[in-house]
Amino acid sequence: MKKISKYLMSFAIMALLVLPIFASSVSAQANTADQTFGITTVSEGLNGTLDNTKSPTQIITSIINIALGFLGLIAVGIILLGGFKWMTAAGNEDKTTEAKQLLGAGVIGLVIILAAWALATFVIQQIYGATTGAASVGN
Repeated sequence: MKKISKYLMSFAIMALLVLPIFASSVSAQANTADQTFGITTVSEGLNGTLDNTKSPTQIITSIINIALGFLGLIAVGIILLGGFKWMTAAGNEDKTTEAKQLLGAGVIGLVIILAAWALATFVIQQIYGATTGAASVGN
């Protein structure tokens, strides 16, 4: 039970540190151009109007970006947890080994997520180019 409460406390602290960053980026992007995989759309912001004219490509890229962003947050959280465990290990070899494994898993996770993003970007641009005849998604 003590171990679970440590994890919950670590998660709560990380959430409180990360939440203001996302809140400020959301308010800063209101009423500005939004670029997703090279596709430029205009965000209406928080003024109550909805833009229902998004293409399927834009919807798919938004879903992919949200999913990979969430996975990236989890990977960064794992890296932070590994670093915290290493710093609080106090020379205990078992805790240090566990921390190294967490750090390695987090870094490997980030590499996989970045590779997935690159592959998704390439595939979407190729499909868009093949179906529309445009050289890239932004054109």
